[in-house]
Amino acid sequence: MDPPTGPSLGLYDYDLLVIGGGSGGLAVAKEAAELMKKVLILDLTAPSARGTERVLGGSSLNLDSIRKFLQQASLLGEAIQDSQKYGWRMKEPASHGWGELAGAVQEQMKTRSLELKKELKKCGVFYLNARGEIVAPHTVEVTDMNGRKRRLTAETLVIATGDRPQYPGIPGDREYCLTSEDLLSLPQPPGRTLVVGGSAEGLECAGFLFGLRLPVTVMLQPDLLPGFDQKMAQKIENHLLVSGVDILYHSSLTKVEQTEACSQDAISGDSATKRQQVSQGRLRVTIISKEGQTTQEDFDTVLITAGRKALTSDIGLERVGVQCSQDTGRILVNERDQTSVDHIYAIGSVQHGRPSATGLSVHAGTLLARRLYREDSILCDYTNVPTVVLTPLEYAACGLSEEKANLTFGEDSVEVYHSYYWPQEWELPARNKNSCYVKVICHIPDHERVVGLHVMGPNAGDILQGFVAAMKCGLTKQQLDATVGIHPGSAQVLSSLTQTQRMSEALMMRGNC
Repeated sequence: MDPPTGPSLGLYDYDLLVIGGGSGGLAVAKEAAELMKKVLILDLTAPSARGTERVLGGSSLNLDSIRKFLQQASLLGEAIQDSQKYGWRMKEPASHGWGELAGAVQEQMKTRSLELKKELKKCGVFYLNARGEIVAPHTVEVTDMNGRKRRLTAETLVIATGDRPQYPGIPGDREYCLTSEDLLSLPQPPGRTLVVGGSAEGLECAGFLFGLRLPVTVMLQPDLLPGFDQKMAQKIENHLLVSGVDILYHSSLTKVEQTEACSQDAISGDSATKRQQVSQGRLRVTIISKEGQTTQEDFDTVLITAGRKALTSDIGLERVGVQCSQDTGRILVNERDQTSVDHIYAIGSVQHGRPSATGLSVHAGTLLARRLYREDSILCDYTNVPTVVLTPLEYAACGLSEEKANLTFGEDSVEVYHSYYWPQEWELPARNKNSCYVKVICHIPDHERVVGLHVMGPNAGDILQGFVAAMKCGLTKQQLDATVGIHPGSAQVLSSLTQTQRMSEALMMRGNC
C-alpha cells in the first residue's frame, strides 16, 4: 500500500523523508517515528554491473553481515584441522560446498530484509521501494520500480544512500571483474583469484578464499590497509604470506580479457526464474610494474576491492546547493551532520572525512533524530570509533594509529606498550606463538592516557569492545594495569603489558652488537 500524503502536516507531506535504506537512515527513521513524526524511507538502488541486486539495509549493514559469515566459513575450516588435537576423528575428509554457503547467505540476507521491513512497519515508518531525487527545496521526485513518478514534500531530508565498490576504469573491468557484492552470485568456487586492492575488504576476501583452500593473489593497489596502523598492517600481511597468500607489490592492473568463455546460472534466489547468467571463464590480466615492465597472468576470477564510491551523483544534490567533495563525491557536513542546506542532513558513508562503520551510523542516526525532534543537544562523537578487519587472524582497533599519535603529539610524548600472546585454544594444535599481538599507545604528558588500542587475534573485535567504553572515559595505562584480567582468556594480556617498543628496540640493537 502506498503511504498516505495530504495536508495534515500543513506545508509538507512528511516531517522526515530519508533517501536510502542504509543503517544510519533506518536508525534516524525509526527513532523519529518513535517520537511521533511522520516518516518515509525511499530505497531503490540499481543492481551491480554483474546484476547483483541490493536489499534493504544498505552497504554497511548487509556487507558487514556477509563479511562475518565468510570469515566464519574460513575459521571453521581451520577448526576442523585443530579438532584432531582435541580428540575428534572424521570418518571422511571434510570438504566445502560453495553452493550451500552462497545460498544460505543470500537467503539470510533476504530474511533480514523482510524483518527490517516488518520492523519499520511496526515503528510506523512508511517504506517505498522507489528511487528518490531532490528536485527543489523540501521536494523529492519519487520513481517506483515501474517508472511511475510523483512528487512528495518533507520538512527535513536525510541522505543515507551509502556507497558501492568502485571500478578502476580499465578495459574489461565491468565485463569480466567481480566486486564483493557479486562474489556469492558465482555458481561455483571462484578458483584461482586475483584480489585487486589492499583495503580491509580486499584482505578479508583474500583470507576467506584462501581459507577455502583456493589459490589467491593480492595486488596491493595502491597500499596495504590505508588509514590503519601500518605496523599492524604489516603483521597482517606477514600472516597472509606465511599462510600461503601471494602478494604483488608496486604493480597496477591495466587490462582484463577473457581467454576461455562459458556462461552459467548464478545463484540468486530460490526461484529458477530469478537466476541470472554470469560470464565464467579463464581471464588474462595485464599487469604493469612500478618500473614499467608489463606481464600477463591467467586467473579464474578477478575481484576488485580498490575503494568505494558514494552514491550521491544522481539524487539531485546539486539542484539545491548541497556541497560535496570534488575528490570523493561525499557530502560535506558540520558537527550536527547538517549539509550546506539547512533542511538536509547526511548520515553514514556518504559523509566526507568521517569514519564509516555500521555501529557508528546507527548511533549517529539515532542522535540526529533526537536533536531534531526531542530537543536533545548531544552530538555524535566521531573520535575513538572502533573498527574491525575480519581477516582470518582478526584485527580490531580504536583510537589513533602509532603513526598518527607520533604526528599529533611528537614521538617523545608517546609510549607504546606491546606484546605477543598465545591464545590457550591454540596450544594443543601448536599454532604459531608469535601471531597474535596487542599494542597500547599512550600520551605520556596526560598521565599516559590511552589514545590508541590495537588487538590482532581470535575475536579481536569482541575483546576490544569493552575497552572502547573505558577509552571514552579517559582510560590511562595505570588504570589498565589495575584491571583484573579474566583467566583463561586472551583479553587479560591488555592488563599486564610491561614491555615498550623502546625497550624492544634497545634489546634488539644490543643483540645485534
